[in-house]
Amino acid sequence: MHRKTHNAHRPPLHAGFVRRSLCRGGSHSVVRCPASVGLPRRVTVILMVVALVAPLVGGAKLLKSTQPYEQEFVITAYYSPRSGQCCYVTGGERPDRVLNGEGKVGADGTSVYPGMIAAPASYAFGTRVTLSGLGTFEVNDRGGAILERADGTHRLDIWVGEGEEGLARALAFGVKRMRGTVYPVESAQPQISFALATIPPNFERLAPYRVTESLLAVRPMLGDRGPSVEMLQQRLKDVGYFTAPVSGFFGEETRAGLKAFLQDYRIDEPSDALTERAAAYIAAAAWRSKAGQPVSGVVEDASPAKTVAEAQRILRFLKYYYGRTDGVYGPGLKASILKFQQAHGLVGTEQSPGAGRIGPITMRSLTAEWNGILVARRAQMLLDKRHIAQLLVQRGELIDEFLSEGDQNRRVRMLQTILAQEGYFPEKRISGTFGEVTKAALLKYQLEKGIIGSAADSGAGRVGPATLREITSRKLREIYALVRANGWKVL
Repeated sequence: MHRKTHNAHRPPLHAGFVRRSLCRGGSHSVVRCPASVGLPRRVTVILMVVALVAPLVGGAKLLKSTQPYEQEFVITAYYSPRSGQCCYVTGGERPDRVLNGEGKVGADGTSVYPGMIAAPASYAFGTRVTLSGLGTFEVNDRGGAILERADGTHRLDIWVGEGEEGLARALAFGVKRMRGTVYPVESAQPQISFALATIPPNFERLAPYRVTESLLAVRPMLGDRGPSVEMLQQRLKDVGYFTAPVSGFFGEETRAGLKAFLQDYRIDEPSDALTERAAAYIAAAAWRSKAGQPVSGVVEDASPAKTVAEAQRILRFLKYYYGRTDGVYGPGLKASILKFQQAHGLVGTEQSPGAGRIGPITMRSLTAEWNGILVARRAQMLLDKRHIAQLLVQRGELIDEFLSEGDQNRRVRMLQTILAQEGYFPEKRISGTFGEVTKAALLKYQLEKGIIGSAADSGAGRVGPATLREITSRKLREIYALVRANGWKVL
């Protein structure tokens, strides 16, 4: 993928988060070193430098050997980010692509595949490397941090998949030191042999990087594994369309449940991938799943006035009744019930059994139509909010990465502006540099918003997933209110 080298300094993320700069040394790999555990910044920097970024050999050495030879390696893993993930190691798709590359081809133009590795420039493309317990790999990629080191070890980066599953593998793999055999292009080379199953994904490792809880923001598809699939399965279970255990695997059972939901709600969307519109309806239906019936009992001559009034209100909502809400079961209400029943094929004429009366069968139809209208309205509201979010992302008006002390960019400026608007940060100090004043202001914001319980909590004074979600939600609520009041022209 030929990732660029990034020289801009970035400080440690909050406890439990993977280091993004000194660990990576550049734009390569989601895992460069163990996560920071709240150590002082200078200590963290020293540890990173000692552990992974030892002084590098100045200038690439040409490999002169044409015969296989043994070599010590420091090995990490990288993945291909996808749109619609629940979790990103840097907080967003854009910075994850900066860190890992676009995820389509290696530096030599080869499409990514299991068994591709990035190696120092001194390794010719096509060189193969056998690593005990992992397999045999081929060099097709480079990276700004993938270099020979002064201690004699060489860096390698293994491509381990895409999307949430690939990220979970990269995080599970971590950083390893091992000895391997290098087979130059000119030598007799073994076959490439590597299976992704050799590095099982650890989905629990994704929890600290979960940037969204919204079903509309994720795009799981058939064959995927991960938290996004779990979210889809749970929502389908909530609305009665998925009865199997929540497994996190998008297989035929999940596809069948999604297909049945789409058919029942008359939504023309594919069932082998979750689309935005389908997600909106599922989320809206889950929201309505705990709602009761619109009418509390049977509606007939002897029914209580309260129950009759409920029937009058719901039939008026459904545009079958236009009389008064007086709790009186009269000819007008009876005719409205009959009209509803005939429209839904429940009775033929007013002489049919149950005609003009709300019993269990008519109640189910009333409830279904009532819920259908409210679900459609809710789904549209969710889609509108999602559209606003997408516009803000396109304009660069949403913070889409984790931030911490020492960062210096326009997203820090956005954070400072938000904090200033809320009265936590002095407007005259807005600079785009995350220093002690920004950290103190953010800490106060987090405490007062209930994002953290104390200054000792993980993530205190840093923009992690919970803070990112709160800031994003606040912005969306603000813009959505403006759109509701003034129309889409405000955007």
